[in-house]
Parts: sequence; C-alpha cells; structure tokens
Amino acid sequence: MTSKTFTRDSCYDRDAKNMELEDVNKQSKEQEELKIDDDDDDDNLNQNAQNVTQVDPLLDNDEKEEESRLTNGRQSHDDLGMLSDVPIPPDGGWGWMIVLASFFIHVVADGVVYSFGVFLPEFIDQFGGGRADTSLLGSLLPGITLLTGPVSSVLTNKYGCRAVTISGAFVASLGFVISIFAPNMIFLYFSFGIISGFGLGLIYLPAIVSVGFYFEKKRAFATGMAVCGSGFGTFVFAPFSRYLIDEYSWKGAVLIQAGLLLNCAVCGALMRPLESPRDKYEKLLKHRKEKQDRDIEAKNNRKESDQQQPFLKKKGYKKCLKSPSITVTSSHGSVNMLQEARFTEEDLTKVVKKDAAKARSADLSLRPARSQLGIVSSHSQHSLHGPLSRKDIFYSASLVNIPMYTSNHSLYVTSVTSIPGILRDDTDTASSAVCPSLPPEVREMLDFSLLKDKVFLLFVISNFFTSVGFNTPFIFFPDRAMQEGIKKYEASFLLSIIGIANTIGRVVFGYIADLKCVNRLYLYNSALTVCGLATALNVLCTTYPLLAIDAAVFGLLIGAYVTMTSPILVDLLGLDKLTNSFGLLLLFQGLATLMGPPIAGGVFDETQSYGASFGIVGSMIAVSGIMLFFIPCVQRHVQKKKGMSQMDVDLGKKI
Repeated sequence: MTSKTFTRDSCYDRDAKNMELEDVNKQSKEQEELKIDDDDDDDNLNQNAQNVTQVDPLLDNDEKEEESRLTNGRQSHDDLGMLSDVPIPPDGGWGWMIVLASFFIHVVADGVVYSFGVFLPEFIDQFGGGRADTSLLGSLLPGITLLTGPVSSVLTNKYGCRAVTISGAFVASLGFVISIFAPNMIFLYFSFGIISGFGLGLIYLPAIVSVGFYFEKKRAFATGMAVCGSGFGTFVFAPFSRYLIDEYSWKGAVLIQAGLLLNCAVCGALMRPLESPRDKYEKLLKHRKEKQDRDIEAKNNRKESDQQQPFLKKKGYKKCLKSPSITVTSSHGSVNMLQEARFTEEDLTKVVKKDAAKARSADLSLRPARSQLGIVSSHSQHSLHGPLSRKDIFYSASLVNIPMYTSNHSLYVTSVTSIPGILRDDTDTASSAVCPSLPPEVREMLDFSLLKDKVFLLFVISNFFTSVGFNTPFIFFPDRAMQEGIKKYEASFLLSIIGIANTIGRVVFGYIADLKCVNRLYLYNSALTVCGLATALNVLCTTYPLLAIDAAVFGLLIGAYVTMTSPILVDLLGLDKLTNSFGLLLLFQGLATLMGPPIAGGVFDETQSYGASFGIVGSMIAVSGIMLFFIPCVQRHVQKKKGMSQMDVDLGKKI
C-alpha cells in the first residue's frame, strides 16, 4: 500500500519537474526571440543612421563650398562680420529675364504714352476742346510719370522692384478703366493723366534700375536691349491704337490698353530681388542650424526607442510595437527618407515630456552657430538691399569707362555704395535743412544745392528746353499730317516711323558714345541741334514722304537725348553725384513735359497752323543743343577756382 502511494507520488513529482523544464525551455525560446528582435531593431536603427551619414557629408561639403565662396576664405568671426551688404550683380543668369521683363514694360508703357497722338482727334471730337486743352491730357501722362520719380525711388528702395511694379500696373490700369466713364475733360485729367501717370511712374523707374541692379560688365548692352522696347512699342501701338479706335471707339481702345497695362504686373513678378553675400551667409547658418536640430532630434529619438523597447517587451507589449495605435512620422529634410516610430499613447507621453530637455541640449550644442548668426544680424540693420543703394544705378553706359572700376574694383564698389538713411553730410545739404523729415532717398535725389554748380545749372536749363519739345511731335504729328489731307491710318503710321527710328538711334548713339575716341558731349550737342532744326523745318513738309523723312530724322536724333543723358552727367559731375543730378533732372523734365504740348497746342488754336508750333518747339530743342557747346568753357572756369579731386577723376568726371 505504501509502495503504491510512493510510486504514485514519484510520478507526480516527475510530471511537475517535466512541466518546469518545459516552462524553462519556453522562456529560453522567448528570450532568444526577444534578443533576435532587439538585434533586428538595432540593425534597422544602425542602417538608418548609415543612410543619414551617407548623405550628410555631401551636404556638409556643399555648405563648406558655399561658405568658402561667400566668405572668400575668411576664418574668423570678425572677418565674417565684414561680409558685403550690397548684392553682387551676376551679369547674366536670371538677369536676362529681368531684361526681357523691362523690355516688355517699355513696349507697353511707352507704347501707350507715345501713341496718344492717335487719340487726340477723338478726344477733340468727343469733348469739343481745343488743341491746348486736349494736349494737356497727353502731357499729363508722361509729365506725372517723370514727377513720380522721387516717390517711386523711395518705394522701390523700401519694398523692391517687384512689389512697386505690380502696384503701379494695377494703378495705371485702374486709371484707364475709370477714364471710359469720363463725362468731361476735367475728369480725364484726373483719371487718365494723374492716376495712370502715377501708376506708370511706379512702373518706369523699377524697369530701369532693375536692369542696372543685375548687370555691371554687360550693363550697357543689357540696358540698351531693355530701353529699345520704347521705340518698338511706339512702332506697334500707333497703328494698333488706330485699329482699336476704328473697331471699338476710343472707349473700347482705352479699355483694351488698360488690360495690356495690367500685364506689366506679370513682368514685375519676374523682378526677383538679389541677395547680398551677408543674406546668403545668414541663410547658410540657418540651414546648418536646422540640420543640426534634425540630427539631434533623430539621435534622441533613437535613444528613446532603445530605452523603451526592452521595457515594453518585458511587460508583454511586444505586439504594441507592430500594431500601430499612434504613428509619428519624421522627415529627414533633404535626406530622401522617412522614419516611422509607433508607440502607444502612454509611451508617446513619455517622449513628449522630454522635449524640453532636448531643446536645452540643442541650444547648447548650437551655441557657436547662433553666435555667428548674431554677429551677422547685428550688421543687417544697415543692410544695403535697395537698388538705389548704388550710386551708379542710373548709369546706362559701360562701366569700363569709369577709371576706378577697371583699376580697383573693390574700392569702386565701396565708393558707389551708400547706406540708406545716412547722407554724406546732412548739414551741407539745403534739402535736408528744409525738409529733414523726408526719406533719405528723396533728400539725396532732390538736393537743390547742386544747382549752385554752374555746369550742372547750364545742363538743367538745356535739358528743360529739350523736354519742352520732346513730346510735342509725338502728340501732334498725326494731326499735323491730317491737316495736309493724309488719311488717319497713314498719319498714325508716322508715329511708327518715329518709334523704329528712335530704336535705331538709341542703339547707334549708345554704341558710339562708348568709344574712347568720341567726345560724348559734342556728339550729344550736335544731335540735339540737328534734331531741333529738323523739327522746326517741319512746316516745309507738305507731302507724306517729306513728313515721313522728318519723322525719321526726329526719331533717330532724339535717341541721343534718351540714351546719353546719364553718361553726360557722369562726365560733367562724376559718378558720386549721379543720383542727385538725375533726380533733379527728372523733376525739371516733368515740369517741362507738362508745359510743352499745351504751348504748341495754344499756338495752333491762335494761328490754326502747326507751322509756328513746330517752329517754336524745334527752336527750343536746337537752342538746348547749342548752349551746351559752352560747357567746356564754364568747366575750365570752375576748375580754376575750385580744382578737381583725384576721386572725381577716378569716378568718371572728365577734365
């Protein structure tokens, strides 16, 4: 009995031991599986890390090359703080798109302005005014455009060429749209003349300076290509406007032109601003900081995952790692790879609680990079990003003509760079003493103390006379032809002849003016003198061929006036005073443009003949050229009294 009981108990003990052995084996297998899973997870993490390290060195090399290019090999932070605030013209690249945009802006804007003569008879018939009253409308459009120059310069320097051009396109188009509802000529003065003229002024200046901002060595060629759009636009828009008037009346033609002006906003959108070396370096540091942030975050995520996996597996949450309840996806920036980590809400909470610690760790590790960024940013308050920060921005000729540009380019860049808000000497300028609250760009452009310079004063008077006669043929040539019995369409084509001849004249005179063997002042004077004589002799042209020849001569020779003005200013005053002198010229040109056509129109209303009108404006253009032949005598007299510094000579002033 006892033996049987013992045997039965022994069986029970043996079965228990076997069960224990099975449990031990089972646990061993589970541990091995866990170990294999851990090894797989570690391999995945290591593989991801290898993928990152395989790409990051390439990025680092690119960054190093970019940094070396921007800093020119500077090593210390102090040297890096000396990075230029002035954007470097690329002399190509996207600059050719800027040239294309500027060309089309000149085509549309100047095409609309200079084809006004086609609308003159229509407005006279519609509103019953005389030539003087109606021509004032045609003079307001270009006159307000020129007078808007200082305002446009401030806005361009502050907001950039792109924003100002787009805004100007909307304003000019709005003025044309409103004009179709005009009940009288006074309304048109406001809508067609002032509003649209202001909008065109916002378009015109950025179209000029944006090209100069992108080009240095090739500036003469690029600027010449851009401004040729003016003559081409006159060539196209004169017959096109005549066609629109015949098909849709003057209101329909003005409405279609409003739509064309609106397209200048598209051209303005192409005017991408240039970045200075300092801005590019700031972006480089910012990119480096962001990349370091991503690297630290990825590293901490891997550590967090390493710490959580053993805990979850021991607690029986192995399946939790594979069955997602919450998915967090992090992208590795420029690395084309996505890493996914799946956690439960409880585990994710633990990760979130450590964000503050990660941020503190990242801040400490990135302190050197932030210190560099701080150095750069401290200088950015005087950044020179505006186009008018360069004193040579209005110079349309080749910069090779400037001695300092070829002999010492780095010194040239420093010399022609000005800091917005800081004039050379505010106490020495009359304008800043009278209106110290004006923006610095306006104070520099409208510094009337420059009129004390006898050479510049003589040039201003000459330019004023030229501007009085410049727009008159554009407005009255078609009506003058119709007075001789020529049909409307053929009369409008005379403006096309002026336009295409003007395009040729700008190219030819621009090329000749860059030749070292040519005296630009004498070339300019001669062209204006002959142009004035040809205009005054218009009274002798009684047939269409003669009128066409007269129009061609006027268009060809007046091209010198447009192309050579800024180079002549540099020859007379030096590059340092170009912005000031050009700003004052815009003011006087605007006033003269407002006066010229109404004077000629008033003479016609009194005499009922265009002979006296063209004779007066032609004589003024001829006198403006003749009087400039005396400038060398005045220049020698001034130099005997005051002398001329070597800096003026190096910046283009002629002896």
